[in-house]
Amino acid sequence: MSISPARIAAYDVLLRIERDRAFSAVLLPEYEAGLNEKDRALCHQLVLGVLRRKFYLDTAISKFSGEKKIDLEVLIALRLGAYQLLELNRIPQHSAVNESVSLAQRARKTSAKGFVNAILRRISKEGFRLELSDPADRLSIETSHPTWLIKRWGGQFGDERASSIAAASNRPPRTAIRLTSNGKQRGTNLPEYCRESEIVSGAFIADASTSGLRELSDKGEVYFQDEASQLIAREIKLPAGEKFLDVCAAPGGKTALVADINSGNGVQFFAGDLYKKRVEFLRENCRRQGSGGINVLQYDAERAMPFAAESFDAILVDAPCSGTGTISSNPEIRYFLQPENILALQKKQLAILGNSAGLLRRGGRLYYSTCSLEREENEDVIAEFLSEFEEFSALPICVDRRFRTEAGFGRTFPDRDGTDGFFFAILGRS
Repeated sequence: MSISPARIAAYDVLLRIERDRAFSAVLLPEYEAGLNEKDRALCHQLVLGVLRRKFYLDTAISKFSGEKKIDLEVLIALRLGAYQLLELNRIPQHSAVNESVSLAQRARKTSAKGFVNAILRRISKEGFRLELSDPADRLSIETSHPTWLIKRWGGQFGDERASSIAAASNRPPRTAIRLTSNGKQRGTNLPEYCRESEIVSGAFIADASTSGLRELSDKGEVYFQDEASQLIAREIKLPAGEKFLDVCAAPGGKTALVADINSGNGVQFFAGDLYKKRVEFLRENCRRQGSGGINVLQYDAERAMPFAAESFDAILVDAPCSGTGTISSNPEIRYFLQPENILALQKKQLAILGNSAGLLRRGGRLYYSTCSLEREENEDVIAEFLSEFEEFSALPICVDRRFRTEAGFGRTFPDRDGTDGFFFAILGRS
């Protein structure tokens, strides 16, 4: 039984995502660490490709399996084989079939070897063509997004735009980076394949992702961060001597960038999060980037936080959210999310905003952001918050006009801007 290291790693990652509801962004670096450059690239492509085409692959498998119930371990092997056969022309068909059969055996599903072999050989020989008449169902299978989410986007943005967003969410995201405080202090030179972003100053797009970039990241000299995320952090301008709090700060990308661009003027920085591991990672991540002097704490932002009333001049609430604007980077999110989660998250977002409001001094600014496309987590949250806290009002944002909504908030979209989908608002307290 000979299986390439790339396929073994991809199989194990996909199995953990399904079985443990783990996240590819966390697992891939762990499993790819021991692979050579070629195997690392193939593992990455297989994992994200299968996740982005999951519904489509399962429909193809179902056609040839006769609706037979398939064990998860066997299904993962079938998905990997079907993805290579249907999507990767450069992979020899016999390799895709034989190694998927071997993966089933490795998972101690020896009795399924013949089944896996038969299904994949039929897919290889006959191909697969999707036949569905309902537009929403067809788009759901073609783009591997739940039908309820497709219909939700259709209701918010129109059917044509929903299709565009779903398609964009399946495209690999641009690799966006920035120089950290360490990188600037050390005079780090970016590789020649890095070009300046057209969206936000200080950001760069890497037209290739190589070991050189990863080495710079490991040394804390560059940080991988989506352009939209950088755009929001750069909107936070802190006059000399202010106190700033990043309420839901982990993993710390925005925290460190806000500290970097507002350093040297006596600003006091505070940041925190809920869980001990996230707080520890936040502290270490800021340290690695060279963003020192940040006071990091652990607390529950839905409850009373360990600060006196009206302690801060500026507060960022980058709220826990559905993450529907980041599906291109985190494709498994769409499968974990359920419709009822949206309103539960809205309740959480309002609680955190409400607790943060009392910590802001009169004349201060409360920044609210999510990486969600859903109106319930964005405009509706702001509207409900303003109706309850009458001393607050929306302030103008300074981003380019293309990112401003008619109501004066900020929004980025995967299909229109080629970034993650973010929402951004600034609220002032009088």
